[in-house]
Amino acid sequence: MQMPKPSEADKERFRSVVPDHPDVVVKPMFGNLGAFVNGNMFAGLFGPTIGVKLSETDKADLESSQQTQPFGPEERPMGGYVGLPEGWNDHPAEAEPWVAKAFAHVASLPAKEPKAKAPKKKV
Repeated sequence: MQMPKPSEADKERFRSVVPDHPDVVVKPMFGNLGAFVNGNMFAGLFGPTIGVKLSETDKADLESSQQTQPFGPEERPMGGYVGLPEGWNDHPAEAEPWVAKAFAHVASLPAKEPKAKAPKKKV
């Protein structure tokens, strides 16, 4: 599976639409970026595509009114996420309210419990 690499402009566009909130953490994921709240990803960058995790109502609204796309690898898109319209790449202000809706939705979900660390092997 070939992982697309976002350009620096893609990364900056992604960061510009992510809410400026103290609970938001943006971190690298497989050469791309993910935005998290309470340990759960609410938005991600896969190549030039921004994907968001919306409530079912918001997802249906977005998909019925815009040309969305799958989010993630073509052969295995990420379930529950929708890729924002490609045309919005030149208009980040179009994406911003949807990323904010994704943040609000995922922030309302239970926090993800951190994985227990594996015990260190003795050498």
